[in-house]
Amino acid sequence: MGDGISSFWGPVTSTTDCCEKNYEYSPYIAEFYDTISNIPTILLSLIGLVSALSQRFEKRFSVLHISNMILAIGSMLYHSTLQHVQQQSDETPMVWEMLLYMYILYSPDWHYRSTMPTFLFLYGAAFAIVHSVVRFGIGFKVHYVILCLLCIPRMYKYYIHTQDAAAKQLAKLYVVSLLLGSLCWLCDRLFCKQLSLSPINPQGHALWHVLMGLNSYFANTFLMFCRAQQRGWTPKVVHFKGFLPYVKIEKPKTQ
Repeated sequence: MGDGISSFWGPVTSTTDCCEKNYEYSPYIAEFYDTISNIPTILLSLIGLVSALSQRFEKRFSVLHISNMILAIGSMLYHSTLQHVQQQSDETPMVWEMLLYMYILYSPDWHYRSTMPTFLFLYGAAFAIVHSVVRFGIGFKVHYVILCLLCIPRMYKYYIHTQDAAAKQLAKLYVVSLLLGSLCWLCDRLFCKQLSLSPINPQGHALWHVLMGLNSYFANTFLMFCRAQQRGWTPKVVHFKGFLPYVKIEKPKTQ
């Protein structure tokens, strides 16, 4: 999209420029709504992190919530500057996050305990190095979608083996937020010219950020429930202030 006021960061060097007028509100923020829409993800990740630490969940979940936070901060840097280096600070953590999800989903049934984290770590490091010199463009999106698709069968297996109605509701909210977010992202990409001419831009990419923040929170909470069940920690889904779901556990005295 065209510039509104003068840019502090200089010309756009990122491979993607979303459907929002650049520097409309500040010379320091290229895409205002796409930048601030990452704040809910940071707050939700912080809530999830506090829950994981206070109840002494396995470290993998603390790392997962922190990775969500890092991804949102990287996205803020990218959308506020539209620079290629900052775009990598958004895209590389996206891949790392999916590799972490793959570890959490598949590791409970993986017999060779050290091989999976070693492979995923090396894969993530190799991707970061290659992505620092190669602009993937559409290739990045295809690669990311493939990683997401690899997680879906395992998420479905967890869903069908979960009897708790509240936990199943979390999984359903995960799917709904993913579908709605994807629809917002697609509309923003496909109908940008029409949206730009309309009196009000619905800010589809910003809505995608908010919905994917919720999506990550629902996914993380559901996975925490499933893992607690595997460990025999008697999990139950409760709601903070009657609204925000989180997992409460009771560990056996021996643990």
